[in-house]
Amino acid sequence: MAEETSQQSRFKLIRDEGRARWGNLSRWYRTKWGESRRFRFLNYAIGAILVGWFVLWVAVIRTMPSADTLLTYQPPLPTMVRGNDGEIVSSYARERRVQLRFVDFPEPMINAFLSAEDKTFWSHGGIDYLGFAGAVVDYVTKYGSGERARGGSTITQQVAKNILIGDEYSITRKLKEMVLARRIEGVLNKQQILELYLNEIPLGRQSFGVQAAARAYFDKDVGDLQLHEAAFLAILPKAPERYGRAQYESMAIERRNWVLDQMVKNGWATPQQAAAAQAMPLGLKPRRAENYTADAGYFLEEVRRQLIEKFGEKAEDGPHSVYAGGLWVRTSLDTQLQTAAQNSLRAALLRYSGGRAWHGPIARLDVDNDRWQTELITSNISINYQNWRIGVLLSRSGSSGKVGFSDGQTASLIGLPDSIKPGDVTAVAPVNGSTYAVRTVPEVSGGMVVEDPQNGRVLAMQGGFDARLGSFNRATQANRQPGSTIKPFVYATALDNGMTPASMVVDGTFCVYQGAALGEKCFRNFGNEGGSGSHTMRWGLEQSRNLMTVRVANDVGMDKVVRTIKNVGIGEYEPYLSMALGAGDTTVLKMVNAYAALANQGRQHNPSLIDYVQDRNGKVIWRADNRRCDNCSMAQWDGKPMPRFKPTGKQVLDARTAYQVVHMLEGVVVRGTAVTLRDLNLPLFGKTGTTSGPTNVWFVGGSPDIIAGVYIGYDQPRSLGGYAQGGRIAAPVFKQLVQETRARWKDIPFAVPEGVRMVKIDRVSGKRVFGGTPENDVAKASVIWEAFKPDTEPRRTAREGEVSAKQAVIDALRRARAARGIPEGGAEEAPVEQDFLEEQGGIY
Repeated sequence: MAEETSQQSRFKLIRDEGRARWGNLSRWYRTKWGESRRFRFLNYAIGAILVGWFVLWVAVIRTMPSADTLLTYQPPLPTMVRGNDGEIVSSYARERRVQLRFVDFPEPMINAFLSAEDKTFWSHGGIDYLGFAGAVVDYVTKYGSGERARGGSTITQQVAKNILIGDEYSITRKLKEMVLARRIEGVLNKQQILELYLNEIPLGRQSFGVQAAARAYFDKDVGDLQLHEAAFLAILPKAPERYGRAQYESMAIERRNWVLDQMVKNGWATPQQAAAAQAMPLGLKPRRAENYTADAGYFLEEVRRQLIEKFGEKAEDGPHSVYAGGLWVRTSLDTQLQTAAQNSLRAALLRYSGGRAWHGPIARLDVDNDRWQTELITSNISINYQNWRIGVLLSRSGSSGKVGFSDGQTASLIGLPDSIKPGDVTAVAPVNGSTYAVRTVPEVSGGMVVEDPQNGRVLAMQGGFDARLGSFNRATQANRQPGSTIKPFVYATALDNGMTPASMVVDGTFCVYQGAALGEKCFRNFGNEGGSGSHTMRWGLEQSRNLMTVRVANDVGMDKVVRTIKNVGIGEYEPYLSMALGAGDTTVLKMVNAYAALANQGRQHNPSLIDYVQDRNGKVIWRADNRRCDNCSMAQWDGKPMPRFKPTGKQVLDARTAYQVVHMLEGVVVRGTAVTLRDLNLPLFGKTGTTSGPTNVWFVGGSPDIIAGVYIGYDQPRSLGGYAQGGRIAAPVFKQLVQETRARWKDIPFAVPEGVRMVKIDRVSGKRVFGGTPENDVAKASVIWEAFKPDTEPRRTAREGEVSAKQAVIDALRRARAARGIPEGGAEEAPVEQDFLEEQGGIY
């Protein structure tokens, strides 16, 4: 109890002493405040500093990003796209950006920028106080005038502005910029700061960084720039969109020459070097799009769409976005096949459209004001065909007029169609000098796809005349009736259900009752042609007979037919007989992929345009083929069997059925509706198609290694004319493709899968033939090899002379056995020897 009282006494003593001291200090402060003006002024100053610092912290410092983020800064970079040979074929970019290391920047380039922007860069600590003071004076003198004061920012401050805080014009931003500049100087060295600056500075023409700008203005790399060119780039940060324009050329030259003078003053160039550079013209290249070797707009747009679906479009969508993630994309694009596909389809569209009148404008613009050039640029319409250009008719007088182009140039236009009027956007081509004539982009269009059947990789894709005229991709987005190209899958269903290529089918009238409301429907062959009696199923497919196809589908069952069509990915259809003739909608890509399954012995792969995707650091973040190969990277062979990949894809058809269909479709090329391809002298299969109207014409087919398909028709379906057939219009497109890439097509026949028997038959009757040899001229041969599944071959028939020939062979076999001392086996021996001959196929 006594101890507790003692502690309380000590606490009270300390408290009383504290109060006394505080009272003394307070009295001293009040006395000093009343006696000394200097003391009062010092307190006011300290208070103002504290209040100012608090306001600065609340308004500026509290919301500033950390300078440490620059250590791991990932600049937005475009996505680069490569073809299957590894060459860059395109990029997806809204800005031009190329990242270089500090050692990659040439010294004259660095010195030009330092002379123009920050000559004390190597010595200051992030802020040039004299420059800042000049900026403050400039701001005060211009306040309220609407003019923007000069920045007075160091390069370090510009890095803070460009990367961390943005370009808002305000005192707050300037304060943030200064604080961050000091912090940046404590985090990064001078070389790192300058590297960030030269890679990120906006320099006009959608270019960020000096390498992108060097390409945009001079079509050179920074290492190839001359002194006057480097000095020009150094003036761009002040007014990038002004100095790059032709009307401000004299202003740009004056500013460039000032930079050169500053380089001499700073000791970074000799007077002689500067004088020679000042005598040079600007030498700017006109604005242009990136020029890549592959003209594959439809293919690349499909790739872009798939990438955006996987990774997002903008930086906010994730670290691997298409327009900021810096992805490297390897595609399956084969530039040789792509060029051939484009040429082939375009040639066919122009052939069909030859002699037809101008059908209307590509677009309409308002030319009553001076914005026609801007509107033409923003329409994003162009063309890449021979020397054609896209222009807008500005005025007309009779049959001639004036056309304007996106670069602002104008020219005379002659031979105007009666229906064209000012504001119409059309294709034109030069006829002499600066005189142009109207050209007609075909109104009819189409799509084409080329695929590798062994892995599903799409090698080429053309979705119209030119992707620059519109992004609608007819190879993947246009749903069209496939017509007779669907028939191979009807026959595949029949082969799976007991029929053979030699089965006889009646080519005759076939009618079905559709109910009281619809009555009876009678099918007809193409061109309303009637029947012609019984023929083999092979003949029906080769000659594309509708009546035979419908009869086969009806006998097998349409529910089974549409199931086969669904299994190969063409589409999901109702089990109506008209679907067996191609009445359902599908796309070129789906049809080509279905035929790829036929060529690959029934195994189908999903069609793919992208092989794999790498991030900006080269790490693979997505691949189409995800198969594992365990032990493929062993340091030393372990003596076990070689590791192999498991097969990919899905078995959608019996391998034997697929080969039987391919074997019959080879006959379509040899003597059927695609006979125009026969003189290519290659092992090809395929099928033509023509839909009712005719509104669409098709061909799909290929070799064991390459499958291609094409359709041609109007976007708003209408008749192509009575003469239009797949064999006349579509098959020649495939033919030109092969001719332009002849070295890519191997002279190797389709492999026969296990379980298929090749038997000689009479081509017309389908009956088995025991004598003779198939002729070399397969187009006219009466005896051919036909593919059968075991025990489905035509039965043997005993014709006059055949029995005696067979018996002679059996007798010879018996004599040979007796000569070797083999005893007779009795009455049952003859059947045994006969079975032996049957099994060995000695009399096929």
